[in-house]
Amino acid sequence: MSFGRTMKHKAQEYQGRITERLGRRTGNRSLQRQGTADRTAGGLKQSGDRIRRAFKR
Repeated sequence: MSFGRTMKHKAQEYQGRITERLGRRTGNRSLQRQGTADRTAGGLKQSGDRIRRAFKR
């Protein structure tokens, strides 16, 4: 597990949060859904990395 991959997944999660909030503020449901999807994907990737790290030890 590399530090770069961890940061990439965290960045995707935070970008999703920003996109989701921007969609809420502007009333753009499509943008809100896209942000939710990005946030969820980033979180799942981080969880997968944690599981991979746990079994690697």
